[in-house]
Amino acid sequence: MPKSVTGFSKLTKEEKINWIASNHFFNANEAIQTIKQYWNSDTDLQQLHDEFIENTISNFYLPLGVAPNFLINGKNHTIPMVIEESSVVAAASKSAKFWSTRGGFKAIVLNSEKIGQVHFIFEGDAQKLNQFFKGIKSKFFAETESITKNMQKRGGGILDVELRDKTTELENYYQLHATFETKDSMGANFINSCLEQFAKTLKNEAEKHESFSSEEKNIEVIMSILSNYVPNCTVRVEVSCKVAELAEKNIPDPFAFSQKFVQAVKIAEIEPFRAVTHNKGIMNGIDAVVLATGNDFRAVEAGVHAFASRTGKYSSLSHAKVENDIFTFWMEIPLALGTVGGLTSLHPLVKISLEMLGNPSAHQLMEIVAVAGLAQNFAALRSLTTTGIQEGHMKMHLNNIINQFNVTDAERSAIKNHFKTNQVSHSAVVDYIESLKK
Repeated sequence: MPKSVTGFSKLTKEEKINWIASNHFFNANEAIQTIKQYWNSDTDLQQLHDEFIENTISNFYLPLGVAPNFLINGKNHTIPMVIEESSVVAAASKSAKFWSTRGGFKAIVLNSEKIGQVHFIFEGDAQKLNQFFKGIKSKFFAETESITKNMQKRGGGILDVELRDKTTELENYYQLHATFETKDSMGANFINSCLEQFAKTLKNEAEKHESFSSEEKNIEVIMSILSNYVPNCTVRVEVSCKVAELAEKNIPDPFAFSQKFVQAVKIAEIEPFRAVTHNKGIMNGIDAVVLATGNDFRAVEAGVHAFASRTGKYSSLSHAKVENDIFTFWMEIPLALGTVGGLTSLHPLVKISLEMLGNPSAHQLMEIVAVAGLAQNFAALRSLTTTGIQEGHMKMHLNNIINQFNVTDAERSAIKNHFKTNQVSHSAVVDYIESLKK
């Protein structure tokens, strides 16, 4: 069991690595070598990465791939994707090519409102609190002008501040519920700075409000923080074509395929066990682009899954129908993204990704990210309702299995040729490698 350490954050990078190696690894030298193997030889670039987070010891690589041929609102895109899971980029690319000859993807941002809240306890008369709030509401805007002036110049700022009574759910609990427009930035720091000033204004004004009792003047602010649930920051994306135009090699009967596809989506709409996996497939595409563009995939995930549960039951994010011989597949999804600030101006590969996309605005990035999610979902459902999900996935996964073994180039070629016509599984690959070695 490793011994505890004090002052770890004050150690140099080398000292941190040496402590970790000596306390956690049987072969300390080998561990140090592996950790340092992933350092960038450009010291300035490595320092940039070191300063993204705390207690940095190395870089953890994930592949950056690209999916070309995405026709979105009449414009072609090559979409960067950061993900470790095989077949995701290939599936997105296949969907992009499929729909590029059938009208492409249509996307539109429905709204871009973000939310922050000041959570507080007020022990007193709710009517008096309401009157007090109405009297000081303008001060929330006035006393944040130094924070909001630059955002206002870009067309953003504070949209509204409401008082919400939550006392039926938690005794004496109220909120200042604020809405914001942050334009091309994700806006977390901006929103949180505004909220903390709101909290100060609330407390200061309450302390000198003549109608409040001494107890009512003592408002207790619990916390001031943005919400990653953004149901009014949404984008809609869809694909559609005549049913007959769905025909391809694996879809010989497009009508039967469209009916089966719609049923598969309806199952995800009513069955939470299926909906979770269905939506995970959507997030394969979304998270990969969110990561590539330096945005916060954890915030996106949390908000999306809350949105999927907004009716009280977890359900599919995507929907499908056939009406008047037209197949339509669509999705509305909340996405709070930014193209300025944070890693977008620091990480060299994030800059590359954004330039690859044509340096989009936040609204344009919302559309691109949502398209990647819908494309991924279409690819998964097409496989599930035709050849099955494993055929394509396991062939893409074959390299990962082979790389676990020490094989020659000739053996690798033989393995790939063999599994062009044989089912891929870990045990089947192991057995075939053993037969080659013999």
